Amino acid sequence: MKLFLIKIGKAWHTLRREGFVHGMKRIVPAGLALFGRVRPADVLFITGGVGDSARFRTKHVAEEIGFRGITSSVTVQDNPRLSSYADKFSVFVFHRVLFTPSVAKLIAEIKKQGKEIIFETDDLVYDPKYLKHMDYWRVMNALERKLYEHGVGGEILADPYVKVATTSTSFIADELRTKGKRVFVIPNRLPESDVKTVAPLYEERMARLASGARDTVTIGYFSGSLGHDKDFGTVALVLLRLLEKYSNLRLLLVGPLTIDDRFNAFPDRIERMHYVPRKQHFGNIARTDIIIAPLEIGNPFCEGKSELKFFEAGILGVPTVACATQTYREAITDGVDGFVAADEAQWEEKLERLITDSDLRKRIGEQARKTALSRYVTTDADDGEYVEYLKEAIARVR
Repeated sequence: MKLFLIKIGKAWHTLRREGFVHGMKRIVPAGLALFGRVRPADVLFITGGVGDSARFRTKHVAEEIGFRGITSSVTVQDNPRLSSYADKFSVFVFHRVLFTPSVAKLIAEIKKQGKEIIFETDDLVYDPKYLKHMDYWRVMNALERKLYEHGVGGEILADPYVKVATTSTSFIADELRTKGKRVFVIPNRLPESDVKTVAPLYEERMARLASGARDTVTIGYFSGSLGHDKDFGTVALVLLRLLEKYSNLRLLLVGPLTIDDRFNAFPDRIERMHYVPRKQHFGNIARTDIIIAPLEIGNPFCEGKSELKFFEAGILGVPTVACATQTYREAITDGVDGFVAADEAQWEEKLERLITDSDLRKRIGEQARKTALSRYVTTDADDGEYVEYLKEAIARVR
């Protein structure tokens, strides 16, 4: 009942924020996921949701290990048959799963059979002490807060039976190691389907740029979810100055975001959009000339964010300017395949260079594409140590 009420709270918030049509595009997949077929396999990925986080951390990783000969299935924790799956898999990966009676029952049976449990997270939501750093916390309704108040999956992580954790960034990995776990960093990556989706979009974008048909420059920001107002706020003044200085500059803002009233001075140069399906998301990126990934430096929640904005833009040849967090400094070679900025002066200087130099945009974008294709595609993933661990865990219970 508790989980059901939480889901109702999240759905209500989504409908209020995005309206009925756009809100239902997010809500319906969550309902359909309850009835997805779960085939017996080596590994079962169990996730608490169906959004981007679940996609990257379960479905994409499932595809990745599949190329290495490991079979897997993905399900949601709301699945009414969840507690019956202990017999059908050898390894169980719990991604941002709330500790409910059905989850507890499944875990008890897994332990009884001596099978492997892996804790997986791509955020610091497992520990309540970090919640004060999460901007989204301040806008949650009471029902949504119940999902986070004790930490999402914190009980699973604290269980001595659980020896291994996986995550998306080295920053979170270091935090998880303080819990005494062996940690594998599995970066977020794009699946084959995304690579095929972007191929024609990339070609169309290159043809458009080669034609020299437009003289505008569009900066894109894709918030993805609630809780990024402070992140965007770190570059708001820079963007306002640049809009004032360059009349050919445009902004494309996608996702829920509250912006400074001073942006109202540029109504014809700022486009706002709701959440869109995956293919349209890449189409929107292809329309831009520069992508920005602002975050609050020093905020642990922000430090833990992955570099997905960089490689989603990069695979389309779009250059990124990102906040100089540990993750983005590790992902981007500054001035080669993107830019990182540590303060307003660096944001302004690096954005201005890209705005005024189309050749630089092209050069940085092409290098970003090479990086994305070589390091951020599931088919080319280099996670051999983790794959070997999974194979050993599977072999132990066969």
